[in-house]
Amino acid sequence: MIELKGSNFVLRKWHPDDAASLQKHANNTNVSRFLLDRFPSPYTLADAINFINHKIAEEAVTNFPIIINGETSGVIGVDMRQDIYRKTPLLGYWLREDYWGKGIITEAIGLITRYVFENLDIITIQANVLGSNPASMRALEKAGFIRQGILERSVIKNDQIFDEHIYACFK
Repeated sequence: MIELKGSNFVLRKWHPDDAASLQKHANNTNVSRFLLDRFPSPYTLADAINFINHKIAEEAVTNFPIIINGETSGVIGVDMRQDIYRKTPLLGYWLREDYWGKGIITEAIGLITRYVFENLDIITIQANVLGSNPASMRALEKAGFIRQGILERSVIKNDQIFDEHIYACFK
């Protein structure tokens, strides 16, 4: 069983009974405003169940609930990509709002980075951050990621144009 232990949280494999707390904490516009549009908002129980079932079915474990006090309080994982990006997965994460600023995401980034480099045949982990999310940039930098560049005025979220900041961590 895969379990990555942080100082006050655990990253582990998904369980079907994670759905209720996943839905509860994912259904927050302050969370979704920093994520890709594929992240549903509002976030329903059906969305949570579908996501968990998809992750449970995946062969390689690359996505984890962030469990705090027995609840799914966020998610962290890497998306394996294809073609020329096949050895450069994309890191993504979110955390329930009342735990922001407590160092949890920085620690979780460190745990998953080590896990991915030790268990998958990859060369780099990449993370893309909206210019409106400096807290996420700081978390990545504290976890050892380096800003590779800024794609100016390159993405649209909620009808606003943002810069996209590209981060990487190398094996």
